[in-house]
Amino acid sequence: MEEESTSHATVESNASDRIKLNVGGKLFETTLSTIRSDGPDSLLYDLSNRSSNDPNPVFIDRDPEIFSVLLSLLRTNHLPSTALRFSKQELADEANFYGIDSHLRAATSPPPFSGIDASIVGTVRPASEGFPSTFTAADNGSVWIAHGGQLSSYDWNLIHSATVRTHLDEIKSICRVWPEIAAVGTSSDAGLHFYNFSGSRHVGSVHWSDPTDPRIFKARVNAITASENSVFASFDCSHRENCILEVDKAKIQIVSQLGRQSGNQAKHMVPMKLTWIQTTGVLVGSAVTGGAFGYSGYIRLWDPRSGEVVWETHEPGASGRSSRFGDSFSAIEVDVEKLLLFKLCSKSGDLAMADMRRLGDDPWVYLKEKNPSLWTDGGDGSISSVVHCYKEQVFVGRGGELEVWSRVQEVIECESERERESDGEGVYRRNFVDKREDSGKGVIKKIEGGGDRLFISREDVEGIEVWESSHSAGAISVL
Repeated sequence: MEEESTSHATVESNASDRIKLNVGGKLFETTLSTIRSDGPDSLLYDLSNRSSNDPNPVFIDRDPEIFSVLLSLLRTNHLPSTALRFSKQELADEANFYGIDSHLRAATSPPPFSGIDASIVGTVRPASEGFPSTFTAADNGSVWIAHGGQLSSYDWNLIHSATVRTHLDEIKSICRVWPEIAAVGTSSDAGLHFYNFSGSRHVGSVHWSDPTDPRIFKARVNAITASENSVFASFDCSHRENCILEVDKAKIQIVSQLGRQSGNQAKHMVPMKLTWIQTTGVLVGSAVTGGAFGYSGYIRLWDPRSGEVVWETHEPGASGRSSRFGDSFSAIEVDVEKLLLFKLCSKSGDLAMADMRRLGDDPWVYLKEKNPSLWTDGGDGSISSVVHCYKEQVFVGRGGELEVWSRVQEVIECESERERESDGEGVYRRNFVDKREDSGKGVIKKIEGGGDRLFISREDVEGIEVWESSHSAGAISVL
């Protein structure tokens, strides 16, 4: 008798956990736990809280076929094959309406990015002025693209969300300073400018000026980076005087000036790349220039609190292997998470790294290639090169080719072990990422990671390539 009572109570409990929905005239029945699975902020959660005394199904005036797909997603955390019938935009719009976009994002996001298992899954191409001048990616896999004088925003699903027309002819530098605000600059117009995507409007500008020096006017921005509270931008004038301005993000006002110098020599030219290191509070600036006599440039670290340079090197002229062999760097990058500097040598094509916690006169460790099939006869100083660090991987673009140096073990801290690892063996392994047909598409101009994607732009090629780990192609094709 007691067992029958327990069984009857269980049946009643299960029945009370059910809910009927009428979506666009089609009836659905599911459990409260299923439609509440995306949390209390979703529309479905609110609808599930209506009085249990109402015998009528909850009516929702939406497309029942797409709802069927989303209900299956809530039940299994995977998109069914019927999702193929709908576009990414349709699924995203309905998921946003029901407040379950986090479920859709989890189901459609690519897996952890691996450079050696990556391939092109698509191209993000703005509707007008499709040749990108620059772009920036975010941690959630979204991307902002500058094309001509316009800025276009694409969300985590790579769906176009907004376009802002600026007063600039062509944007050369861009930085995401707030979720909806971009800081931009160009080599043809003066100033650092801020634009808001949500309101499609210009929200402020900053100009470098000096009342005591009339030569400082119409200064242009070359590079931008941001910390939690500040934006750093490098400016230069037509007579090559340059500096870095620190700007308060909230007030859009200049806070301080760093590293003013005259750019008549390569080691004093304007920084063309800026990187903020959050963990150490250090700003890294670098510049590289190439010509008939080879490459030259510098790397410099500033402490914005004191305004002082804490370390620098320049090539040619600095100590170390590069100056001895006349093999100056052609590209520079910073691994912010691992606190490593990387440089690509212009003649040999060697990749070298330096631990930012142990910088000295010659901190570089040259990574050796163990695979004979990947050996080359040396670099070609005329080939455009790009280096980018992402998720403990170093991506190198040489002309149109893309390669990855993947970390195979942690850098050993013990001094005796560090001596054995001084040739870089066992730390990184090199592989080609692209196929032969990919490398023929054009010279790689910029590489940047975001979410579990890699974005690449090429010279005179429309749009931005999207790379993901190859086994994610099926998940993308569902959308």
